[in-house]
Amino acid sequence: MENFKILWIDDEVDLLKPHILFLEERGFFVSSETNGSDAINNLKKNNFDIIFLDENMPGLSGIETLSEIKKITKTPVVMITKSEEESIMEDAIGSKIADYLIKPVNPHQILSSIKRNLDVDRLIHNKVQTDYRKDYTIITDAIHQASCFDNWVNVYKDIINWELDLDTLNDDSIKEVLLMQKKEANKSFFKYIKDEYISWFSENIHESPLFSNELFSKKVFPVISQKPLFFVLIDNFRLDQWVLIKPFLEQLFVILEDSTYCSILPTSTQYARNAIFSGLMPSEIKQNFPDFWVEDFQSGGKNLYEDKLFNELLIRENKSYKKSYNKILNLESGKKLVDKIGDLMNNDLNIIIYNFVDFLSHAKTDIKMIKELAGDEKSYRDLTLTWFKNSPLFDLFKELSSKNIDLIITTDHGTINVENASRIVGEKDISTNLRYKTGRRMSFESKNTFHVENPKSIYLPHSNITSSFVFAGGDNFFAYPNNFNHYVNYYKNTYQHGGISLEEMIIPFVHLSKKDE
Repeated sequence: MENFKILWIDDEVDLLKPHILFLEERGFFVSSETNGSDAINNLKKNNFDIIFLDENMPGLSGIETLSEIKKITKTPVVMITKSEEESIMEDAIGSKIADYLIKPVNPHQILSSIKRNLDVDRLIHNKVQTDYRKDYTIITDAIHQASCFDNWVNVYKDIINWELDLDTLNDDSIKEVLLMQKKEANKSFFKYIKDEYISWFSENIHESPLFSNELFSKKVFPVISQKPLFFVLIDNFRLDQWVLIKPFLEQLFVILEDSTYCSILPTSTQYARNAIFSGLMPSEIKQNFPDFWVEDFQSGGKNLYEDKLFNELLIRENKSYKKSYNKILNLESGKKLVDKIGDLMNNDLNIIIYNFVDFLSHAKTDIKMIKELAGDEKSYRDLTLTWFKNSPLFDLFKELSSKNIDLIITTDHGTINVENASRIVGEKDISTNLRYKTGRRMSFESKNTFHVENPKSIYLPHSNITSSFVFAGGDNFFAYPNNFNHYVNYYKNTYQHGGISLEEMIIPFVHLSKKDE
């Protein structure tokens, strides 16, 4: 902190000589003025790193001087006053002061305020670095010892918390260490899923996590009561994105539950979201409602029958809710939904599908500007947050916060930024998704690939008796050998889903309610 320049404005500056000497002995340059007018003139000629300003001075008062200071500089101002009067504090704080001290102050209080305002980045950087180094070994051990789905949820949450903390630092080296640790976690998580997933659906069922098809029966229907429930599914909404917007919703609602569930494979809308609204696994949907199922190789929308599938679920569960189903695909439809909240309040259940985050992730593949703006995980999260704060969805939440409702926020699957291509070949009707493939006589690299020869074993449909599924793990994606380099360059560093990763499979499930008056 050496060589920082301080301007101290106080009509009793002579009494401050011990404080000034204390600071100068520590390498600070201190200039003093006894009134606001002289201080303003000084600031017009010289630059300072921080200003200490007495609130009670003859001539220009401290608040008046502060107002003039703000017109000519963004230098942080620390207000010092003898008064604890609330109105003075509010005026000062409303003028965006950096700190507020009550006289008498001692030199260490002054030094502490300087550190908070001028040395905060270095202090935070050092603290975060030190804490992450300590946690690095703990997280690494947790990765190696994880033996159940809940263990992996905790690992992923720890990694997310560190990602968000390190997003605030300008230190690529420590971020690179965390990125490597996250890759290692995904590598081990892939092996865990590869070893356990089929057993979760066997007759001698092992303890399994909550899956997509169980979401309504086990988590949603039990909380529908006398007040309306709004079920908001944000497509492609990852756990880290939820953690990012959580502080905004904590101001509006009481969070009754903040948990996770496991997306089924493939982690794609056709499979995972249809499982949510049908309460069935994909092979069961195809068997019981063949008109509502579209194969991967067939043309047409793969999620056009969610509302009809949900109606069938209500019949099976013997539920007779008055409900609405709303799919928001653009800004205008989002605004219209906010306008009709009054009508929605007459329903027991309002289902809302929000597709913006999914559009954003796909846009990174198709639109060069988005690819540049979302070049890494931090910028992708930043784009999500910017959208959310200015979206009709946030407006909807703000409107709902004043009403006696329950609110559930979740998603059908997450997404991962892919980096490495894995060669695959198959017959012409092989599916097009980059993170999973289904078809006949597929040939592929076995590394980082989960091959399910019998789709029935995990309740997936198959269009042909010889069809199977393969899923990519980690940050891999499937590419055809023909024109391989072009294909790789086009899809590398894009967001994809359908495979196996912490980001795609560990899904946020949040239950919120109105705050007490």
